Amino acid sequence: MTYVLVVVVLALALPWGGAAIATRLADRLPPRWACWGLTGASVLLAGGTISALVGLFHVPFLASLERLSLTRVLEEWPTAVPFACAAGAVMVAQLVLLVRRWMQHRAVLGRAWAAADGGTRDGDVLVVPGTDVDAFALPGYRGRRGRVVVTAAMVRTLKEGEREVLLAHERAHLAGRHHLLSAVVDLAAVVHPAMRGVRDALAFHLERWADEVAAAVVGDRRAAAAAIARAALARSAHGRAARHPLLSATSGPV
Repeated sequence: MTYVLVVVVLALALPWGGAAIATRLADRLPPRWACWGLTGASVLLAGGTISALVGLFHVPFLASLERLSLTRVLEEWPTAVPFACAAGAVMVAQLVLLVRRWMQHRAVLGRAWAAADGGTRDGDVLVVPGTDVDAFALPGYRGRRGRVVVTAAMVRTLKEGEREVLLAHERAHLAGRHHLLSAVVDLAAVVHPAMRGVRDALAFHLERWADEVAAAVVGDRRAAAAAIARAALARSAHGRAARHPLLSATSGPV
């Protein structure tokens, strides 16, 4: 049973090292591959954590399949039952937190759509009245297709060429379904705290990905960088609200 415990401990500790390696490797990859690599790594590492907990929880059950009495198991591993109970409790807590986090995601989307419904539609863009300087990619919700939401104040803040960069950036988030990658890693961070570092790294590389797409659309990297910086500075002057799972050029690590 000592070997079982060692394997379980390694499985639970491995995500810390795996997360560090994944984030370092992502810095050397193009943005698109960095994002997919970080998402895949978070799924594998979080899945390994869940597998270790499931295995630990089932030790008494597996022993019964081998026709070993619980007394015999406790003789070999006196803490088998306490560890199994602890693993079960952790999995229940994880499930509750995952459901709660998912509901938070849906609530944010619902509120964002409710606020955007009063906007003026122009193709895939919704211009929302108000004095807040903001813009973000609004994923699809309850059968509605994703839209780029821009406040009227942001439209007035940016010049025409800068608005083109901003819209291209937000459209890249929608086209690449970046909100799904972000949601997956955010939920993985609920399973294991080591994934929080991966979540932060993913946020950076998702913005890099959208920036590169915007630069390719306008054909001028310097102009694209200047437009994104201008939009972010205008937004920062009005404070920053919690954005997740909404993605925006104005709230990323510009």
